[in-house]
Amino acid sequence: MERYTYTVVLTPERGAYAVSVPALPGCVTFGTTVEEAIEMAREAIGLWIEDLIEQGEPVPLETEPSRTAIVTVEAGVALAR
Repeated sequence: MERYTYTVVLTPERGAYAVSVPALPGCVTFGTTVEEAIEMAREAIGLWIEDLIEQGEPVPLETEPSRTAIVTVEAGVALAR
């Protein structure tokens, strides 16, 4: 059995955490706690990979971890130049 490592992104959403896997577009899940969200991500990724293998599709590998950044923008009012 092969091992795969992926970055997961946890986004707080209405008292829970939405989870996405950037290297596997469309692979999403959620959990009510961070721990549950991570465990659900493991399960979703495993099922996603199994499905790819069963269909004879290549399994995308994450060659470089995804990065996140926080940006601040001004919006809503035309800015004077």
